[in-house]
Amino acid sequence: MEKFPWLKPALTGAICGAIALAIVGFSWGGWVTGNRAKRSADVERTSAIAAALTPYCLERAKTDPASAQIMAELKAAGTYGRSDIVKKAGWATPLGSTEPNADLAQACQIALGTAG
Repeated sequence: MEKFPWLKPALTGAICGAIALAIVGFSWGGWVTGNRAKRSADVERTSAIAAALTPYCLERAKTDPASAQIMAELKAAGTYGRSDIVKKAGWATPLGSTEPNADLAQACQIALGTAG
Protein backbone atom coordinates (compact mmCIF):
# COMPACT_ATOMS: atom_id res chain seq x y z
CA MET A 1 0.00 0.00 0.00
CA GLU A 2 3.00 2.26 0.32
CA LYS A 3 3.12 2.58 -3.47
CA PHE A 4 -0.30 4.21 -3.69
CA PRO A 5 -0.75 6.62 -0.76
CA TRP A 6 -3.58 8.40 -2.60
CA LEU A 7 -5.69 5.22 -2.96
CA LYS A 8 -7.25 5.14 0.52
CA PRO A 9 -8.45 8.79 0.47
CA ALA A 10 -9.71 8.38 -3.11
CA LEU A 11 -11.76 5.27 -2.27
CA THR A 12 -13.10 6.87 0.91
CA GLY A 13 -14.14 9.95 -1.07
CA ALA A 14 -15.79 7.86 -3.78
CA ILE A 15 -17.75 5.79 -1.26
CA CYS A 16 -18.87 8.86 0.70
CA GLY A 17 -19.83 10.61 -2.55
CA ALA A 18 -21.86 7.63 -3.72
CA ILE A 19 -23.72 7.47 -0.41
CA ALA A 20 -24.41 11.21 -0.46
CA LEU A 21 -25.59 11.01 -4.08
CA ALA A 22 -27.97 8.14 -3.26
CA ILE A 23 -29.40 9.99 -0.26
CA VAL A 24 -29.95 13.18 -2.24
CA GLY A 25 -31.31 11.32 -5.26
CA PHE A 26 -33.89 9.27 -3.37
CA SER A 27 -34.84 12.06 -0.95
CA TRP A 28 -35.07 15.11 -3.19
CA GLY A 29 -34.13 14.01 -6.68
CA GLY A 30 -37.26 12.04 -7.48
CA TRP A 31 -35.54 8.69 -7.83
CA VAL A 32 -37.75 5.68 -7.10
CA THR A 33 -37.23 1.96 -6.99
CA GLY A 34 -38.61 -0.26 -9.72
CA ASN A 35 -41.30 -1.65 -7.44
CA ARG A 36 -42.54 1.80 -6.45
CA ALA A 37 -42.60 2.91 -10.08
CA LYS A 38 -44.67 -0.16 -10.99
CA ARG A 39 -47.16 0.54 -8.20
CA SER A 40 -47.50 4.15 -9.32
CA ALA A 41 -48.02 3.06 -12.92
CA ASP A 42 -50.69 0.56 -11.85
CA VAL A 43 -52.58 3.25 -9.93
CA GLU A 44 -52.40 5.64 -12.89
CA ARG A 45 -53.53 2.92 -15.30
CA THR A 46 -56.50 2.00 -13.12
CA SER A 47 -57.48 5.64 -12.74
CA ALA A 48 -57.24 6.21 -16.49
CA ILE A 49 -59.39 3.16 -17.24
CA ALA A 50 -62.05 4.27 -14.76
CA ALA A 51 -62.03 7.82 -16.14
CA ALA A 52 -62.30 6.61 -19.73
CA LEU A 53 -65.15 4.20 -19.00
CA THR A 54 -67.21 6.45 -16.71
CA PRO A 55 -69.22 7.93 -19.65
CA TYR A 56 -70.02 4.36 -20.73
CA CYS A 57 -71.30 3.59 -17.25
CA LEU A 58 -73.41 6.76 -17.18
CA GLU A 59 -74.90 5.90 -20.57
CA ARG A 60 -75.80 2.41 -19.35
CA ALA A 61 -77.44 3.99 -16.31
CA LYS A 62 -79.55 6.25 -18.55
CA THR A 63 -80.69 3.46 -20.86
CA ASP A 64 -81.41 0.85 -18.19
CA PRO A 65 -85.16 0.23 -17.84
CA ALA A 66 -84.74 -0.18 -14.07
CA SER A 67 -82.77 3.04 -13.77
CA ALA A 68 -85.31 4.89 -11.63
CA GLN A 69 -85.44 2.09 -9.06
CA ILE A 70 -81.66 1.71 -8.95
CA MET A 71 -81.16 5.48 -8.63
CA ALA A 72 -83.60 5.45 -5.69
CA GLU A 73 -81.53 2.67 -4.11
CA LEU A 74 -78.37 4.71 -4.66
CA LYS A 75 -79.86 7.77 -2.97
CA ALA A 76 -81.03 5.68 -0.02
CA ALA A 77 -77.77 3.73 0.34
CA GLY A 78 -74.89 4.73 2.53
CA THR A 79 -71.63 6.00 1.08
CA TYR A 80 -69.92 2.61 1.16
CA GLY A 81 -72.77 0.62 -0.38
CA ARG A 82 -73.31 2.71 -3.50
CA SER A 83 -70.57 1.16 -5.62
CA ASP A 84 -71.95 -2.31 -4.82
CA ILE A 85 -75.34 -1.21 -6.18
CA VAL A 86 -73.70 0.03 -9.39
CA LYS A 87 -71.82 -3.29 -9.70
CA LYS A 88 -74.97 -5.31 -9.09
CA ALA A 89 -76.86 -3.29 -11.72
CA GLY A 90 -74.19 -4.26 -14.26
CA TRP A 91 -73.33 -0.67 -15.12
CA ALA A 92 -69.67 -1.12 -14.10
CA THR A 93 -69.06 -4.22 -16.20
CA PRO A 94 -67.02 -3.20 -19.25
CA LEU A 95 -67.77 -4.71 -22.65
CA GLY A 96 -66.13 -8.10 -23.05
CA SER A 97 -65.76 -8.58 -19.31
CA THR A 98 -67.77 -10.81 -17.00
CA GLU A 99 -66.77 -9.13 -13.75
CA PRO A 100 -67.57 -5.56 -12.72
CA ASN A 101 -64.66 -3.17 -12.27
CA ALA A 102 -64.53 -1.82 -8.70
CA ASP A 103 -62.76 1.40 -9.67
CA LEU A 104 -65.22 2.04 -12.46
CA ALA A 105 -68.13 1.40 -10.07
CA GLN A 106 -66.68 3.92 -7.63
CA ALA A 107 -66.17 6.56 -10.33
CA CYS A 108 -69.61 5.91 -11.78
CA GLN A 109 -71.46 6.20 -8.49
CA ILE A 110 -69.66 9.49 -7.80
CA ALA A 111 -70.62 10.80 -11.25
CA LEU A 112 -74.20 9.62 -10.78
CA GLY A 113 -74.34 11.36 -7.41
CA THR A 114 -73.19 14.66 -8.87
CA ALA A 115 -75.25 14.33 -12.04
CA GLY A 116 -78.38 13.12 -10.34
